[in-house]
Amino acid sequence: MYIGYDIKNGIKYAKICKSQRINGKVKTTQTSLGRVIDEKNNIYQNRKQGIFTYDINTGIYSTLDPTTITPTIKRKNTQEKQILDFGDAFFVDCYINKIGLTSAIKTLKYANQDSIKTLLTFYILCNMTNYNAMEWYNGNYAHLLYPKANIENQHINELLTAIGNETSHYAFFNEYSKLLTHKEEDINVLIDYTGLPNSIHFPLTAVSEQSGQISNEIRLVYAVQQGTNLPLYFRYATENITDNSTLTNPLLELKALNIGTKFAILNAEYLTEKNVKETLDSNISFVSRLRSNQTLHREIVAKHLPTLKCKENFVYYNTRYAYIKRVDCEIVPGHWGYAYLGLDLTWSSMGAPKLFERAKRKNLSTIDVHRQISTHGVFVFVSTSPIDIDKILPLYYIRQQIFQVFDVRKNNINFLPLRIQSEDALRGHLLLAFIAAVFFRRLQEDLGDLECTAEGALLALRNQKCKVFDGYVLTMEATKQANDIYKRFKIKVDDLYVQNTFCN
Repeated sequence: MYIGYDIKNGIKYAKICKSQRINGKVKTTQTSLGRVIDEKNNIYQNRKQGIFTYDINTGIYSTLDPTTITPTIKRKNTQEKQILDFGDAFFVDCYINKIGLTSAIKTLKYANQDSIKTLLTFYILCNMTNYNAMEWYNGNYAHLLYPKANIENQHINELLTAIGNETSHYAFFNEYSKLLTHKEEDINVLIDYTGLPNSIHFPLTAVSEQSGQISNEIRLVYAVQQGTNLPLYFRYATENITDNSTLTNPLLELKALNIGTKFAILNAEYLTEKNVKETLDSNISFVSRLRSNQTLHREIVAKHLPTLKCKENFVYYNTRYAYIKRVDCEIVPGHWGYAYLGLDLTWSSMGAPKLFERAKRKNLSTIDVHRQISTHGVFVFVSTSPIDIDKILPLYYIRQQIFQVFDVRKNNINFLPLRIQSEDALRGHLLLAFIAAVFFRRLQEDLGDLECTAEGALLALRNQKCKVFDGYVLTMEATKQANDIYKRFKIKVDDLYVQNTFCN
């Protein structure tokens, strides 16, 4: 009995070959072991048994944990390219080390760290689906920087599933939290959510309606640190659920990671009686906006709008003028706070032409037009602590930081639409996108007075190429913009790199 091998489409497969003499004739039977993962250590893979070892002497099969295997990669139909994109991947690797993310990334439990680093670099640099990851890898310096990486399509989901388990998730955030704040400090947190379109039959997917459009989505709840704009944490839930757990759970999880929270800016949908009580019981102050269809909003407008326009209530914010009046109010039964009735003059004037056009088209009466124009630009905020009227707008519109983070994740990172089948794979995908968002936020801040965005900087760096020769890589001349970026971050680029000296 022995193990034989076949090559099919450039892939090696193993089989158990057993010969017997029957009636004077030799009869050979074959049993497939599947794909060869590691021939020297007798490691194989098939659909029935997964990844396993087989001992030809004892006939014993032993199942292995796939995350502990770093396979030797032999790719079919792949040619070494002479000229590769160099600067972007080289910079990403250096910058991740510089800002301290390396220690957090290493907590992700997957044997092939090259694969993790490669896929993360792909998430940062390419706004394409994972299906294109291998094509990008073959044309980028990353395939020399991380030579053991295996990001072929069938392995990406395995990687995402491995790093998306609860153990890796907690280990990452426990290490990442050390980069944010000290245990004795409390911080201001911005909490909001966004919908992630997902057309797959999945327990977390639910029907959502946004601006009259219906889609299947997953809800992502996201926490951002005020001031630094850094993403703090994320969690996900069914899109049509907005209960107290989607608000309080992130706060409790942040506390478990030794990130204290003293103030939160909340989406209007979270302003329910139960959420308000939960937040106050946790000694967390908050500010939120009332929806126009809420009873408290209508009561505040009806009672205080006639006396709003006076010089004591006139404020200026970010090239805009508004009237704002603060009054006491009962936010929910038994819990008092403060309401801020405002009239944005720019918003009010911008809406008037559209209203007049609609009035003409629908033959609205002058009474209807007067009623509608009187509330154009009107808004109401509520808070648990008193805030000066000239500070409420700058404070609340810090919420735009969250929208910017969502915009980074949706438009600059391989994020949407989701094509994930398992919850662990979903968590792994979101985790890599989260790290990429952290990368972009830090880079944008650190670029300082350089006249370029984070995306523009990476594009300029990508334009620096390298030539690959036998045993060494020759870097080509960088542009002035790329050199300015290297200089800004004190990154030195050598003219020559010997391939066997690459380190990750």
